[in-house]
Amino acid sequence: MMQLNSVNDLREYIKSLGEFRARTIVSGQHPTLYFDNSQGSVIKGIREKDYLFSPCKNWVEPSDKMGLSFSSGWSHLKDQIKLKRKWNKDKSIDINWILESFALPTGLKFVVDQRDNQHYLLTVTERMSVDALVEKLTIIANRMAVFPNIGSYLK
Repeated sequence: MMQLNSVNDLREYIKSLGEFRARTIVSGQHPTLYFDNSQGSVIKGIREKDYLFSPCKNWVEPSDKMGLSFSSGWSHLKDQIKLKRKWNKDKSIDINWILESFALPTGLKFVVDQRDNQHYLLTVTERMSVDALVEKLTIIANRMAVFPNIGSYLK
């Protein structure tokens, strides 16, 4: 395991990864699903504000403007870590990430946020059941690597 001794070490390591997509989470939480309502309404582990749901809430509709948030650059990731630490005082923050070369399950696509080219949304490209999206998000989570307790490097 690589020893990171400073924020600069972390920044350089992240640059060495090539293209990546990363999410900050509180240690112990799932990297792609939510199992409590602390961040808004949740349907089977999916935050309602992240995806476009049908009126009956059994289906997720395609949208390139809604999706799970990911960072693809150091400055966006650093801001996300600080934000996560602000709202989760005294909790350890992890970064979960996948390389861009990872083949996403069908029906999902990363779309760059027009307001920030280091921010990506994991969007739905075809109508699918909520259960199908949960399964696909679980597949992605199982392939993600983790930097544990990354927030401690930014104190």
